[in-house]
Amino acid sequence: MMNIRFSESEIEPLVELVSLASMIADWNQQPHFKAKTDAMQLLAQKVLEHLYHAGYSNLVAYDATEQFYHAADVTEKKSCSASCYDEFRQESFWEELVIRLADRELIQKIGFDAWNRLSEEKRREKTTEMEKRYWREFEAHGIDHLHLIYPPGVG
Repeated sequence: MMNIRFSESEIEPLVELVSLASMIADWNQQPHFKAKTDAMQLLAQKVLEHLYHAGYSNLVAYDATEQFYHAADVTEKKSCSASCYDEFRQESFWEELVIRLADRELIQKIGFDAWNRLSEEKRREKTTEMEKRYWREFEAHGIDHLHLIYPPGVG
């Protein structure tokens, strides 16, 4: 058993931290992590439930239909965690897109088997210039110049 005391000024950041962790854990749908992500969600619910019943219903809300505690709408809309989450998703999207496009280009040059034998570090070394080119393009134009070209008879 462990007891932790939080000051009044630490409660709102605690709600945001727990909410952010919960939102990110929700994205992991890999079956072999289900037990861990379920445990994380149970812990988040335990913390939020305790705060709710301790009088912090201005920060924590309870959805009776879903039987789920979450950051109150007011907290969620102005929260740093919501902004962190949005920024994380935005940056992850662009970074992953750039890496995948550069990897695809490298595979076209050296073949899949050769690419597959490279370490992640070596792949990044070989695609540095390609990645820079994609970053410049996306920073200047977003996805406006991104088009799918289907092979004949497909699409």
